[in-house]
Amino acid sequence: MKSVASWPQVVAEKDARIAELETLVKWYEEQFRLSKHRQFGASSEKSEYDQLDLFNEAEATADMTVPGPELTDVQRHYRKRPRLVNDILPEDLPIEVVEHELSADEQICPECDGDMHVMGNTKRRELKIIPAQAVIVEHVRKVYACRACEKDGLSVPIHKAPMDEPVIKGSFASPEAIAHVMTQKFVMGAPLYRQEQDWKRQGILLSRQTMSNWLIKATEDWLEPIYDRLREQLLLRNVLHADETTLQVLREPGKTAQSKSYMWLYRTGGDAMCPIVLYEYQPDRSRKRPLEFLKDFKGYLHTDGYDVYHKLPEEIVVVGCWSHARRKFDEALKALPEQDREGSNVLRGKRYCDKLFELERDFAELTPEERFAKRQELSSPVMAEFFAWAEFVNAVPKSGLGKAIYYACSQRKYLERYLLDGRLEISNNRAERSIKPFVIDRKNFLFANTSRGAKASAVMFSLIETAKESGLNPFAYLTYVLKHAPNMDIRNETDALGRLLPEAFSE
Repeated sequence: MKSVASWPQVVAEKDARIAELETLVKWYEEQFRLSKHRQFGASSEKSEYDQLDLFNEAEATADMTVPGPELTDVQRHYRKRPRLVNDILPEDLPIEVVEHELSADEQICPECDGDMHVMGNTKRRELKIIPAQAVIVEHVRKVYACRACEKDGLSVPIHKAPMDEPVIKGSFASPEAIAHVMTQKFVMGAPLYRQEQDWKRQGILLSRQTMSNWLIKATEDWLEPIYDRLREQLLLRNVLHADETTLQVLREPGKTAQSKSYMWLYRTGGDAMCPIVLYEYQPDRSRKRPLEFLKDFKGYLHTDGYDVYHKLPEEIVVVGCWSHARRKFDEALKALPEQDREGSNVLRGKRYCDKLFELERDFAELTPEERFAKRQELSSPVMAEFFAWAEFVNAVPKSGLGKAIYYACSQRKYLERYLLDGRLEISNNRAERSIKPFVIDRKNFLFANTSRGAKASAVMFSLIETAKESGLNPFAYLTYVLKHAPNMDIRNETDALGRLLPEAFSE
């Protein structure tokens, strides 16, 4: 039996254990609310709390008990709301006119039996969709010889009519067919097995294996050299963005089918006149992957908080992402009970981030030089106040607030760097938007069969997304490349690749 003198110690131990368990229960409640929001709530990070501004002191300190000024009645009036029309039909679409007329017998007046004439007409327009049609193009090449030489000459000159080279020798694939399969898979998210079924419904037996062979062969022969030239141009830029996401490859040497591989993304910043978006397939997520890809790059690199980017050479200046910092506070806010959100430190931290983004929206139309000056004047003090506040907040390390503050403070060196140059951005959202099409398509095709197919997919995705960023029709651009590349010496002719880049293509 414990002595009386030991009871205070026992009580203190019990109190400490109770406090520990209460903290643990509170953490579990936060995780439950956050998990419930992720499952059933809106995916947008916007909320009603975004309408409140930490720095609007007039609204925050207003006394609502003071009566307002007297109001004068004015005559009520109504304004007809304009109808918003977002659907626009191109002017160059062909128009098929269908005229509706009365028969000759019906054009007799029922009153006087006289002839009726057309006094006017009404029009109604419809958008008619004609499904894609497949045709067989048969190339007949004429071969010419001289009749006189055939009779009298020792040799007979033979001339062949010029004819374009096929995109794949020995195959019935056309540039249009390959471009169609590519865009259906990587733009519309239709896997090859679905395309196989669609072709079958049209009476065409075209296997997914054949289509896969088309894509890989055309990519390796004609698209990879363009990809390599785009990479050379990308590494000459001063501002880049990077991100990565997972990809499953079933038959990869030395790895199980369930293991993760990665698709890395590198792209130009908002200052680029000719945007470039490149994907690179790699079997892992190690430091050597960006190190190898960016070995000739010197400048600013926008990334998330992944530690591998922070170990790149000094000539690559890594710039952090405030969207990730804000997201931590947003998740912590959603994990709190609604009655505890207003006035909380979590909401205060989120509003500091919101203020920085609000300033960036105000600076959007400025030149890089003007934006740099405004950031030094307005954004830098807000950021300094945020980090000064964050250092003195007493938060449980494993709580949502604790994680948000830890992330912001540990990434401070990188988060502050967007102030160094007016061309830099406050977030890495540009890279996240570019990698999103791959993530969406991955939900449809799920995995790559081989590493060769994964590499080809990266090249095709790169050219398609670069074309989209340039405002081009991906199908039209790929068709152009696959028609002209086989008739060029793209590996030896100096200007050939330049004529195949997205920036040189016009529809």
